[in-house]
Amino acid sequence: MTKPDKEHVNERPSEPEELDPVDLTADEAEEAGVEDAASQAADEKRVDAEEQRRADEAEADALIAEAEAAVAGSAPSELATDEAVAAAKAEAKDWQEKFMRLHAEWDTYRRRTNEQREAEKVRAAENLVSGLIPVLDDFERTISYAAENGETGLLGGVKAVYTKLVDVLKKDGVEVIDPAGEAYDALSAQVVATVEDPSVPDETVAEVYQKGYRLGVKVLRPAMVTVSTGGPKRPKEEA
Repeated sequence: MTKPDKEHVNERPSEPEELDPVDLTADEAEEAGVEDAASQAADEKRVDAEEQRRADEAEADALIAEAEAAVAGSAPSELATDEAVAAAKAEAKDWQEKFMRLHAEWDTYRRRTNEQREAEKVRAAENLVSGLIPVLDDFERTISYAAENGETGLLGGVKAVYTKLVDVLKKDGVEVIDPAGEAYDALSAQVVATVEDPSVPDETVAEVYQKGYRLGVKVLRPAMVTVSTGGPKRPKEEA
């Protein structure tokens, strides 16, 4: 077995020599140029991506700042809220004072109205009584005359007193309801009996048993009457 040569054992493999671009072949130079172009394109893409990211971040920050400004502008400050509450309280107090004044004025008006009504009733009663006092005097004189001179002339005196009494009532708005010979009116008279009478139109008041009285448009007491039947129908225009 032969020993290896000492020179060959200690000999290290030599590192590849850096080729001078001048010594590169055309294919090798083309391959190196492609790699440099690809590397440059990759670097440019990274730069563009970084710039785009920064632009997106700047736009997002601008939108956030705009939104915060809008919220800050729309949200009322504490001072504005206090002023609004104070204004609302002042307005509520003003309305409350107005309500209290109106309530007091209404109470005053209602009290005065009631007092006026009571005063009017008293005045109406006073006027009626004042008008009836002379009638009472006439009744007393008529009774005294009949007691001293007998019944002669008593009827005329009573009739005169009655006429005077009716005149007093008429002055206060009282109207006597005496519909004898007129068409029957159910609103102011009440039928107590019917009488056969073909000579007059049907439903004619034949006799008044009791007169009625009306004050203004209100019937205080309807008249008690008898009504004819069997006669011709009353024309519609008269009814």
